Amino acid sequence: MKRLFPPAEPPMSRRRRPLGEDERALWESVAKQVKPLRGRPRVKLVAAEAVPDPGVPSPTPQPPIRATKSVVKPAAKSVAKPATPLGPPPLATLGRRERSHLSRGRKQIDARIDLHGMTQARAHHALLHFLQRASHDGLSFVLVITGKGASGDSERGVLRRQVPHWLGLPEFRAYVVGFDQAHLGHGGEGALYVRVRRARI
Repeated sequence: MKRLFPPAEPPMSRRRRPLGEDERALWESVAKQVKPLRGRPRVKLVAAEAVPDPGVPSPTPQPPIRATKSVVKPAAKSVAKPATPLGPPPLATLGRRERSHLSRGRKQIDARIDLHGMTQARAHHALLHFLQRASHDGLSFVLVITGKGASGDSERGVLRRQVPHWLGLPEFRAYVVGFDQAHLGHGGEGALYVRVRRARI
């Protein structure tokens, strides 16, 4: 009686799995010790990355990244700006206490100049020279009389308006700290208290 054997199943196709790092190292050490047959080349180990897996889609190849040379620009030379010369500080009005002391005679008026009867050019020159001397001599307060400018005397009326403007000019500010209208006893609207800036020695 013949025995019936089940039909042999076809051998399953083996998929080549990628080798691990330990397996690859073992294979390389064994391959170095084995001598190849004559006329046959030594079998080379196929890297795991080179064996494609049919179930996994192959990644899309990316274009190689080109290394760009970084251009270093030279630093711009900093040009030192010339120092701007500092001008004299702005004029300041006299304090209420100082003006009160001057009007009551508690503070002495060190000198005075009367610009009555002068033209603008002469008065400008005389006032500048007067303040230069006062600063050089170390005076503190001076009285500048301009006149109120009576009717029919336009020149003195101009001086009353021009002298405060002159005192704010750069050539005068080097000698003047500040000014204010004088008290009635010293001329009122027709005179000015001027605080003198002492010269630096």
